[in-house]
Amino acid sequence: MSFRRHRISDELFTLMASGGGGAEAMRQLAAIERSKHLLLLRGVVLGARTAGHPGARDAADAYELLAAVQDKAPAAVEAVLCYPSVGAWLRTTVMELERDPARARPDGLAALAAAAAIRARAPLSVEVSTHDGSLVLPSLGVASVAEDRVTVRSTPEGARVGDVVIMPSGDAPGWRGLRRLTASANGHTLELMVDDLDPHRMAADVAGRLPDEELPWWRAALREAWQILTAHHPATADEIRLAYRVVTPLREPERGGQVSGTASETFGAVGVSAPPDGLTLAAALAHEVQHAKLGALQEVVRLTEPDDRSRFYAPWRDDPRPVAALLQGAYAFLGVSGFWRRQRRHQQIALYADAEFARWRDGTSKAVDTLMDSGLLTPAGRRFVTGMGRVLLSWLGEPVPAPAMANARHRAERHLTRWRLANGEPRV
Repeated sequence: MSFRRHRISDELFTLMASGGGGAEAMRQLAAIERSKHLLLLRGVVLGARTAGHPGARDAADAYELLAAVQDKAPAAVEAVLCYPSVGAWLRTTVMELERDPARARPDGLAALAAAAAIRARAPLSVEVSTHDGSLVLPSLGVASVAEDRVTVRSTPEGARVGDVVIMPSGDAPGWRGLRRLTASANGHTLELMVDDLDPHRMAADVAGRLPDEELPWWRAALREAWQILTAHHPATADEIRLAYRVVTPLREPERGGQVSGTASETFGAVGVSAPPDGLTLAAALAHEVQHAKLGALQEVVRLTEPDDRSRFYAPWRDDPRPVAALLQGAYAFLGVSGFWRRQRRHQQIALYADAEFARWRDGTSKAVDTLMDSGLLTPAGRRFVTGMGRVLLSWLGEPVPAPAMANARHRAERHLTRWRLANGEPRV
């Protein structure tokens, strides 16, 4: 399994600082995340050996099985090793082997080898440890089993976990498979796996298994969102198509609306609660892909200094934020501002789009000023945030109808008032 060094060119860095990047940025960032997964994979094997873990031999054997499958079916191994929840599991296992080896389960690598073999339809028989009566096969699904260890058999004709038959997608007795959402518009297709099973799918308030009867609603919302994105936001659509392969349903917030999330340890997955409509989902995806880009970029370029416990006001949060989180939010809302800036040319309810553009353009500009004054940006971080500010400055000069501007200012003032009542005067 090969490794490579990664470098972001000055040209691409500048383009990303402006909020963009497009397909080329996502390809390079995905390659960075792939290398991270390979390093973590090797870290599990070496960490188990160094810690004298009882599962070290099984982990090493599973690594060799993965390498053997890769020789014949590299795409299948790639699909499993780069799967979002695998990144989270690898990271957690490496950390546990360093801090608390008794909790670590490095022999879980056998499940990765089994999943890769099944995807490749390659002959394989491997014994795998189960957990709480189930076996998770990343990117495929979950088998219900009673034994602590079970044999997974893969053949060109199909696969089994013990006596449980594995279905390519969907459910069978003892098996719950991952389902897909697909949307096509304007010559482009977005395919997302619905992962509502893997315990490492996202560190967020995840929902349980999505009922079959709710899937048509999700598919309709995704089709509408993808139509909007490909028609009016083609560069963003390219980023989303290359960034995300998994959607994880999140619990709906108590106060209604929609929540979404992206985590650096599960690159390739986006979490969303049930979308009320396609426009809301499109805006959420435009928001979250910014988080995905910045998280991957920061794997190779440090933009902020270590946390010194300073906390700052963010116009989109009710709590004070550390500088790294403020940068993440500002970059995400730079993308949101750009989304509404483009969308207001096409939106039938123009007042709403104009107000959203003004609200987040102005709020993000203030957050950029806070970042520049924080003293907690690295030289690269100052360059990056300066690029963000340059784009926002040009947008601040764009006229917004008076009713929309009044709406945006009222919401901003109301948010700041609530924040002051809860947290005191913000640091600026």
